[in-house]
Amino acid sequence: MNLPEVCAVYMMRPTATSGTEVLLGHKRTGLGLGRIVGIGGKIERGETVREGAVREVQEETGLLVEASDLVAVGVLDYLFPSQPTWSQRSHVFTCTAWTGEPVETDEIVPKWYSIDDIPFERMWDDASRWLPGILRGNSGLNAIFTFGDDLATVVNEAPRAVA
Repeated sequence: MNLPEVCAVYMMRPTATSGTEVLLGHKRTGLGLGRIVGIGGKIERGETVREGAVREVQEETGLLVEASDLVAVGVLDYLFPSQPTWSQRSHVFTCTAWTGEPVETDEIVPKWYSIDDIPFERMWDDASRWLPGILRGNSGLNAIFTFGDDLATVVNEAPRAVA
């Protein structure tokens, strides 16, 4: 299966008051409009996944990250049989080092959330199934999520074969 490739980067920081926080964004445009999402987007032709992740973080939040500071934690395939153009392969990273402070952009309104208080009800349906483990240090995430005709509800979850 040859899916368009995207990336999602979960920037994490420790705080004195709420433990670890993760940077998520309120999506203002495109696929996921109105949802809370990870920072990221499409990998452009000629880019490596890490180069795309670095570019997307900067474009969406103004933060500068080094490719070497991205920790690859897994790959997710998203299948939308009722809307095949939405199907994609997402490379998931965490990151704890960057330069700058997040700023609002045309695409994303960034906000820090305690990892114990993530608004899963405002995210894609799959997020609650895997994001908590990733934010607590798990890796090796490889899954396929198939969404139903409503384009919002996961109807099947399966392991993704690793080549």
